[in-house]
Amino acid sequence: MRERLAEAVTGAGAPDAVFAVSRHGRRIVHSGGHGPAPAVARENLRYEIGSATKTFTGLLLARLTERGALTGAESAAACLARTGRRTARAAAAARTAPVTLTHLATHTAGLPALPAGFYPRALPAWRTHPYARYPADRVVDAFLHHRPRHRPGTRWHYSNFGVAVLGHALAAATGTPWEDLVTAEVLRPLGLAATVLRPGTAPGDATGHTKDGHAPTEPFDAGGFQAAGAVRATPHDLLTFLEAHLDPAATPLPGALRAVRVPVLRRGLDHRHVHTLTWFQHPTDGGPMYFHSGATLGQQAFLGFRPDTGTAVAAVCTRRFRARDPFIATAYALLFDG
Repeated sequence: MRERLAEAVTGAGAPDAVFAVSRHGRRIVHSGGHGPAPAVARENLRYEIGSATKTFTGLLLARLTERGALTGAESAAACLARTGRRTARAAAAARTAPVTLTHLATHTAGLPALPAGFYPRALPAWRTHPYARYPADRVVDAFLHHRPRHRPGTRWHYSNFGVAVLGHALAAATGTPWEDLVTAEVLRPLGLAATVLRPGTAPGDATGHTKDGHAPTEPFDAGGFQAAGAVRATPHDLLTFLEAHLDPAATPLPGALRAVRVPVLRRGLDHRHVHTLTWFQHPTDGGPMYFHSGATLGQQAFLGFRPDTGTAVAAVCTRRFRARDPFIATAYALLFDG
């Protein structure tokens, strides 16, 4: 395994890369990269995990559902009405074909990947801070004015927009900002003290790079899409997060952690593609494996776990995704073979 991890780090072609594996609680971590060694050891840096943030937001929904604060069947528009933002069109949609919190979490809300007005605002800052130019109020207003092409719950379409709205709806429904909710309901109970939810430039934050792995990028600012991509975490915190999924009974969140392993959606030819509230699920000879990847303008991440072998894989690197990129495929193979 150590040899495979060393090969994976080299193959990532990034200034900084960490491949971390836990099997039955025993961790093996290998780090390296072609960039100069940072002041903080690479395995202790905080990395941007991009869309893998959705696994935290999905677990948050499961946690709030478990303790009775929500059911998941609430209309997102009705929740957001508590913020004072509601249009006649949104009110009609909430009555006839409401987009629920579960629809948003499972990408079945009938929403596009990004709001219609996102690109005109983002293009001037496309290489620096495109998401920062689309703040929370615009995300919410775009949702309340959107006309879904399909009835909610009938089709799957991956949507950063939808999970971003979910974060705002959870905040509105509970009267608590998303950051505070995630911290109180997920990070603190699981002991993820090195995980943060805002961009930073501290020595403990990894610096992203462009596709060539040489030009640095600025810290990612998720703007109004925090719930879909704002988490920054160390490889060890990510392994702790995944180990909790492998052994829910040993954590303060057993019900929620079990809930996010339950299949809720099957799609594609022969229903091959299975999704839980939070994870993509693929079959192996021994049972299902669960995973999610993510990327920002200058970093990548892969998270996954296999209950049948007690294996978890967390991989991060400081280089933007590029065509035929081996990074995610390598991390996936480590988990599949685990």
